[in-house]
Amino acid sequence: MMELNKTYPIANSMVVFREEFDDWAVLFDPDANKTFGMNPVSSFIWKKLDGKHTLKNILEDILKEYDEVPEEAPAQLNNFLSDLEKRGLVGFESVNKEG
Repeated sequence: MMELNKTYPIANSMVVFREEFDDWAVLFDPDANKTFGMNPVSSFIWKKLDGKHTLKNILEDILKEYDEVPEEAPAQLNNFLSDLEKRGLVGFESVNKEG
């Protein structure tokens, strides 16, 4: 079975991800010369932005990793990734996958 045009979020390879303490992190975008603080959940999501995970995969991983996930988590994930995309920190790959 072949899936066509599935979108896989992928982090901008120019952005520097630096983990701090207690799973908090900082993103640095050298093009915009801006930094962004990331909480532990945002950091967890960032690590999944490798072009191999779909939004559904990432959400499933969040549900496995964290005990109290709000019902609005799917919308929050979409909003978070949309915000990252607007800032040029993430893109989406369309990939043909053989399954």
